[in-house]
Amino acid sequence: MAQVPQTFFDALAVRTWCGLALESLGRAREEIDAINVYPVADGDTGTNLYLTVESAVAAVEAVFAAYDVGKPTLADAARAMAHGALIGARGNSGTILAQLLRGMAQVLAAGGETAHTDGSGLGLALRHAADSARQAVAHPVEGTVLTVASAAADAAGGVAHDDCGAVARAAYEGARVALAETPGQLAVLERAGVVDAGGRGLLAVLGALVETFTGEAAAPLVHQVSGVHPRVAGGSPGDGTSLTSLTSLADAEDCADAVAAGAPAFEVIYLLEAEDAAVARLRGRLDALGDSLVIVGGDGLWNVHVHVDDAGAAVEAGVEAGRPYRIRITHFGAGDVHTTGAERPPRERAQRAVVAVVPGEGLAGLYSEAGATTVLARPGEPPASGELVQAVRRAHAREVVLLPNDAELRHTAAAAAEQARTEGIRVALIPTRSAVQGIAALAVHAPDRRFDEDVVSMTSAAGATRYAEVAVAERQSWTMAGICQAGDVLGLIDGDVAVIGTDVTATAETVLDRMLSAGGELVTLVLGDEAPETIAEHLEARVRESYLAVDTVVYRGGRQGALLLIGVE
Repeated sequence: MAQVPQTFFDALAVRTWCGLALESLGRAREEIDAINVYPVADGDTGTNLYLTVESAVAAVEAVFAAYDVGKPTLADAARAMAHGALIGARGNSGTILAQLLRGMAQVLAAGGETAHTDGSGLGLALRHAADSARQAVAHPVEGTVLTVASAAADAAGGVAHDDCGAVARAAYEGARVALAETPGQLAVLERAGVVDAGGRGLLAVLGALVETFTGEAAAPLVHQVSGVHPRVAGGSPGDGTSLTSLTSLADAEDCADAVAAGAPAFEVIYLLEAEDAAVARLRGRLDALGDSLVIVGGDGLWNVHVHVDDAGAAVEAGVEAGRPYRIRITHFGAGDVHTTGAERPPRERAQRAVVAVVPGEGLAGLYSEAGATTVLARPGEPPASGELVQAVRRAHAREVVLLPNDAELRHTAAAAAEQARTEGIRVALIPTRSAVQGIAALAVHAPDRRFDEDVVSMTSAAGATRYAEVAVAERQSWTMAGICQAGDVLGLIDGDVAVIGTDVTATAETVLDRMLSAGGELVTLVLGDEAPETIAEHLEARVRESYLAVDTVVYRGGRQGALLLIGVE
């Protein structure tokens, strides 16, 4: 269906563009994955770009949802888009795309409360985006997404009037020409007979920009090699998804082996809280350790991406610079031929696996030790459905039990489960509403049982676990227990505020007493980083002295949002 075109670049245009870009990347994802041969032929560029934009979409939608009346400013929406992309950026191309969006947002938000900008502002935003992305890459290479972004900015800057649609079309056409020329700039692309995958993804994003301002789909990329490979074809006319073909999959695999010769073994990505000076030193450290170094962000929050042989050293460098989290380490040799130079049989699927969303690093370690594949959810940064689907794939099992561990993630997890089922994976979603319910479910997990029996047992254990959390109120609001003020300590039982207090330990004790008044055999305490040091000892003593035959276990959850999670089963 054609979109209603946006005349100016305002908050609604940001929202529309992000949504259309996600749809476009969704259609082209498999195609882009198939032509991914540089810098590492790991076949995930399309997926990484999709997940990066999905995170941006979620952030923009959250900003719009926060307005009961009216709508956010252009600055609000642009900053949300950039922040969402930054925290959700995946892979080399996703990280660069996040910086492109951040560069655009810096220009779009410069007007403060200005409601919109015109084509001239859009052109400036595209110029700053291309320049800032190039600066974020330690060693820029031509024939990549950087080249395509620069060409788009050059073309946009040549438009003499202020119509956003005309500027967007010019940027798209400039990018389309540059993308078609990438095989002549990068030998690895020419050998494989493909265009740059990251640049192809950016073209999809720019095509969505054209549709935002004109209501019409952008013109497709013209084929340059006959005999389109089935894994590359599949774009419909007019959707911008046709591209230079792989003449054969064998060519791509030969190319992958050539790229991999002497290449680092690991991709390391993490978010980093650090000052500018520390990041400058980090760039030097990581540049000496490996290649494909991209560090994007600012204002104290950065996304770090690098390919190295020593993954531990890359993480340690981040620890020295600041506080790294959401650490992802991928071994390029796992399950593919890209680091071996010789074909290896595909890894055998496990029969059953558990995939769980967890709120802190401490619980991620606990779940992983129990054999679960984990997805880390930072405070205010819930995972998107694509991230859950990727985790299900990573579990590499025929049967998967999915634990969302948050009532707010029910629909997201259901969408991920449905997508995984279309890929032939049998998925059971257990509607756990807290990480402590997930712990109870994981404790009775028995992969040697029949799948249905295992799911029933895990569901029963989760359902028999009451859950609570102790947190600090961020603002004044009405609750089931009365009106709370910002800074009050809240005790929530089964999702509802049951206690309002001023002292964390006293509030936690009241919550625990109320939960145990209905009986229980085991209390689980999960401590956040900011919980009082003596709270666990105090609550353990309370249980020991007042409730006979009730055991207590304590875990460190890390930076999990809530000060304390409590489970009673």
